[in-house]
Amino acid sequence: MQQMKQEEFRNEPFTDFSQEENARAMREALGRVQSELGREYPLVIGGERVETGDILESLNPARKTEVVGRFHKATKELATRAVEQANEVFKKWGRTLPQQRADLLFRVASLLRERKHYFSAWMVHEVAKTWPEADGDTAEAIDFCEFYAREMLRYAADQPLTRIEGEENRLTYLPLGVGVVIPPWNFPLAIMAGMTAASVVTGNTVVLKPSSDAPAIAYKFFELLEEAGMPPGVVNFMVGAGGEVGDVIVDHPLTRYVAFTGSKEVGLRINERAAKHQKGQLWIKRVVAEMGGKDAIVVDSEVDYDEAAAGVVASAFGFQGQKCSACSRAIIVGDAYEPVLQRVIERTAQLKVGDPTEPTTSMSAVINQKAFKTITQYVEWGQEDGGRLVAGGGSDGEQGFFVEPTVIADVKPGDRVEQEEIFGPVLACIKASTFEEALQIANDTEYGLTGAVYTNDPEKLERAAREFHVGNLYLNRKCTGALVGVHPFGGFNMSGTDSKAGGRDYLGLFMQAKVVSEKLRPGYSNREKRGVI
Repeated sequence: MQQMKQEEFRNEPFTDFSQEENARAMREALGRVQSELGREYPLVIGGERVETGDILESLNPARKTEVVGRFHKATKELATRAVEQANEVFKKWGRTLPQQRADLLFRVASLLRERKHYFSAWMVHEVAKTWPEADGDTAEAIDFCEFYAREMLRYAADQPLTRIEGEENRLTYLPLGVGVVIPPWNFPLAIMAGMTAASVVTGNTVVLKPSSDAPAIAYKFFELLEEAGMPPGVVNFMVGAGGEVGDVIVDHPLTRYVAFTGSKEVGLRINERAAKHQKGQLWIKRVVAEMGGKDAIVVDSEVDYDEAAAGVVASAFGFQGQKCSACSRAIIVGDAYEPVLQRVIERTAQLKVGDPTEPTTSMSAVINQKAFKTITQYVEWGQEDGGRLVAGGGSDGEQGFFVEPTVIADVKPGDRVEQEEIFGPVLACIKASTFEEALQIANDTEYGLTGAVYTNDPEKLERAAREFHVGNLYLNRKCTGALVGVHPFGGFNMSGTDSKAGGRDYLGLFMQAKVVSEKLRPGYSNREKRGVI
């Protein structure tokens, strides 16, 4: 492990499935996962497997009658027990050496790398990711483990402080305590693993409550943590309804922080509940939240139309538009509107919607029945408000929850499809008369997560960098695909707390800083005398 620690971080490469060896390995992984579908999974509290008999079924969105896994649901009493157990384990885990915790993540990353296709195959089955989307998710999970392990070693090293005569001063970072991790279903491995890994490597213990739409992937990662040597009770696995057991673990006075990724509505509810002081609670709870977006790509009038259209389509329809970073608005300036729109239509028509187990599939099903109904409703509203349906618009809910990639042209600023997060494959195209107006339209939402600008004008690029109010802005490229360590990720306003996952500030959110100042005695170092150095 020492050599691995000293190596500079590098992002995990994506798999080239055009190579037959890689395609064959993925097909084998899909077959293996297929043979494991429908199994039953317990809760895990303090290392103990617990069965309640109250079952939640995880279903394949592309084959909606296919059961991916059957999960025992927690009760309020078990949720309370999970927090209390995590608190007991924290008393020991919080005192382990940072190097030991980092080594755990290095082992997890190594195991994930060995079983990359296996974990990707679970995402194909449980959330209907295509091969490349699932592979990217797994690569990001590996990156989070590798990056946060190295970051913990950096935080654990001597921190630079201004020196003064007559004193020795030290700044150290301490874990917070029990954390609640509530990940989303859309990046069911990467985000779940990232928030959990950040919690564990900083010395905290965790109650992990995965999304009810993606518990199997979370359980498989939990098993990997155990295999890598994680002590019992450091992470406790719990499936249950947010309004029931979720409230219990967020409200509990022993809960120190909540790490959440999901909708604005749920994020605000968690933030409100966490802010309320509970009897016996000794701290102000932290909330690390990423809550969604209404992301826009601005296309200027003098650009490569094909390049811009390719970026828009890739950003809008990757993983069925079910990314908080997805482009849901294309704001096109002046004379570029019609030619860019036409190219977007042509590229959208080339996308293949179908079975995610097939390597040629571009898009598959949306996550569940509720999402299916919501997305199709927005397609209707977009037309009712005066938009022009120019691509897609169809849906098929018989075998799975399939919605065609949809483009609505001539959308007006302020329309529902221009303002509200849809979280599906629906792109609103808006015409702006000037670049200045395009930026105004882009900023005129309650969100501020990602955005992109295509222009050949350096002054306009500088203006966008100053005025486009998002946490992640991309110039002359698509607005999805943030890489760990390269593009620290998190947004403004109702997009969350700008936590910058995958960046050098992130682990600090899971720790507290302590300064120890000691007056020096003449003639020797206090630290040396005590055997510290």
